[in-house]
This record gives sequence, structure tokens and C-alpha cells, in this order.
Amino acid sequence: MTRPTRIAVTGAAGNIGYNTIFRIAAGELLGPEQPVILQLIEVPAVADRLKGTVMELVDCAFPLLQDVTVNDNADDGFKDADIALLIGARPRGAGMERKDLIAVNAEIFSTQGRALNTHASREIRVVVIGNPANTNALIASSNAPDLQSSQFCAMTRLDHSRALNQVAEKTNTPVSNIRQMTIWGNHSSTQYPDANNCLINGKPAARLLDQDWLEHEFIPSVQQRGAVIIKERGASSAASAATAAIRHTR
Repeated sequence: MTRPTRIAVTGAAGNIGYNTIFRIAAGELLGPEQPVILQLIEVPAVADRLKGTVMELVDCAFPLLQDVTVNDNADDGFKDADIALLIGARPRGAGMERKDLIAVNAEIFSTQGRALNTHASREIRVVVIGNPANTNALIASSNAPDLQSSQFCAMTRLDHSRALNQVAEKTNTPVSNIRQMTIWGNHSSTQYPDANNCLINGKPAARLLDQDWLEHEFIPSVQQRGAVIIKERGASSAASAATAAIRHTR
């Protein structure tokens, strides 16, 4: 029988975590043949909220889900983990920029980095989703000196998906027919969505997209999409972020 993959998820009681873990258990992350063990991690103050989530996971009767644990500390939660999705972080609120999040999140990701270094599998792959993702990934990696920095990465897939959709809508083209979209920089308002090498139905996007639209609508729209969603729904992206986390990690 195939050895189950241990997947640790921080911030599992939050909206992104909730939207992610059921899809992992259903096989979207590692495929329909790979059994998994979910190691859910939350801060003690909200760990009890995971009891109902575990009940739901069990009630789904996922064939691939071999076990699920609830942990209120990183040491236990990361024990022998093969994959870690670091979702838990201080959320970005209305009017906040990524620099506002750095100080409060530095302590969280320092602790998690040390726990990964001590307790996780030596082959662990870590994806940082909690913002500011690139800074948090650096902090976690810096606190895990026995692991390679290449085992850590920060998610930019959500920006990539947003850029794909903007071009798809503009050209009335299915997303599946768009290739080579690129995001440079951080998951922040200073990122640079780059369609210069993009192909639409195999043709250079530059032939189909107006430069004025690219500069004054496309780039600002992708850069500010997260802030717009916060304004409209009163909370940061959840389902779309979970989808990006699944795709990025896979």
C-alpha cells in the first residue's frame, strides 16, 4: 500500500484553510491514488474551532484521508510532515499594505521555521501563503538552517491566475488557451504582471492586446485585485487563494 503523505496546514481554522483542506482530502493536491494524513495547526485560542471541521472531514468519507490531527503548536503539527502549507498569518485588512504585516508575522514564521527545522521530514516542501508571503518565506527558511532554502517557496499563483483571467476576458479566449503569463516581484501592489511573452492561441499577446490597456488597466487591475476584493466582500480572498495554493503546490 502507498505510504500516506503527511500534509501540515497552518491556519486551518481560517477561511483559506477551510477551503483548502477538503480539496486536499479529495485528492486535488496529490492525485486520486495518493493517501494523505492531514496535520491541522492552529493557535490555542481557536484550535477548538477545528473540532467541527474534523467532524465534517470524517463525514465526507474521503477514501484518501487516512488520518487527521489537530495541533495547537507547531512542534507537534509539523512532525514528519512531507508538505507544509503555511496559510496562517495576520490577515490583511482594509487599507493595509504588506509592510504593515511584516512585524506581526515575523514572530509567527520564525517559530514555524524552527519547528520545521527540528521536526519535519528532511524532504519537506514548504509553500508560504500567508502574506507578505515572500518575506514570510524568507523568515521561515532563515530559521530552518538544516533545510535547503530551495525547499521553501512563496505563492504567486493567485496573481498569475488573476492575470490569466484579465487577458481571457479581454480577448474572449478560454484561460486554457493562454500560455506563458509571468508575474515578476512580490505578491503586493508593486508586482509586475508581464504579458510580453504571453501567447494567446499560440500567437503573441502583443498582437492582440493594446499597449494602453496593458499599462493603464491590466497591470493596475492585477496589482490591486486583492484590495478591491477586500473592499467588496469585507474580507480577503479565500476560495481563490485556496485554489491557487492547491495548484501552486501540485
